[in-house]
Amino acid sequence: MTVQTVGIIGAGQMGNGIAHVFALAGYDVLMTDISQEAMDKALALIDRNLERQVSRDKINAETKKAAMARIRTTLRLADLGRTDLVIEAATERETVKQAIFEDLVPHLKPDTILTSNTSSISITRLASRTDRPEKFMGFHFMNPVPIMQLVELIRGIATDEATYKTLHGVVERLGKTAASAEDFPAFIVNRILMPMINEAVYTLYEGVGNVKSIDESMKLGANWPMGPLELADFIGLDTCLAIMNVLHDGLADTKYRPCPLLTKYVEAGWLGRKTGRGFYDYRGETPVPTR
Repeated sequence: MTVQTVGIIGAGQMGNGIAHVFALAGYDVLMTDISQEAMDKALALIDRNLERQVSRDKINAETKKAAMARIRTTLRLADLGRTDLVIEAATERETVKQAIFEDLVPHLKPDTILTSNTSSISITRLASRTDRPEKFMGFHFMNPVPIMQLVELIRGIATDEATYKTLHGVVERLGKTAASAEDFPAFIVNRILMPMINEAVYTLYEGVGNVKSIDESMKLGANWPMGPLELADFIGLDTCLAIMNVLHDGLADTKYRPCPLLTKYVEAGWLGRKTGRGFYDYRGETPVPTR
């Protein structure tokens, strides 16, 4: 299987990062979202991030210009049917992803590979809502995509070897490293990371420490580059809660029960950096802990 054109569903934090790295690697990218405004913002962010790479001598100006020229946008989901590889990077809700795949499938070429950037949802279950479970895989990039080296490759029960090998080759062309994960809730990275973040929220909830002391303890005591609560804000508290719910529901173990405080923050709309407030308040010049 040869991949030259890539369709990306979702122009948010993950989608624009994925578009960035594919265009830089020489792929032609077609990106879609529900609004032109979202795509315009994504293109502006990609341009700024590429310019940052130019300023750091990671790439030259000609390479940046060529990468930007490879990215096109459309408001029509059906237009992605002409691409060789589709990467769904919509919100981490299974019903949303299922609806996208059901709308897209009638427009796909027979040999198009279909993937999801889901960080936790069953690949086998998502694939079952399509006409090509053998050509369906989990293709999980880490955030921020242009910087993070790892890509998790997750096979569903029906994924064939040719699809796996093709995507493994794509990861290599991107200059990243593939890790193969089995199709269990949250796969490898988030199966380990999210319960650690959830435990940090419990530590805050139970009054063992405040936001600052918890984050400083893990940065200085465990050599983490970011504290767990700072990292949760960066990821998005709604995403953290969604993954914990998938773990709790899928594995039926109380150790994965989401902390009530995490649920409360999400209910308040305090989702982290993207909304201006989470475990830190980002509306001023410097972030201030909210507890």
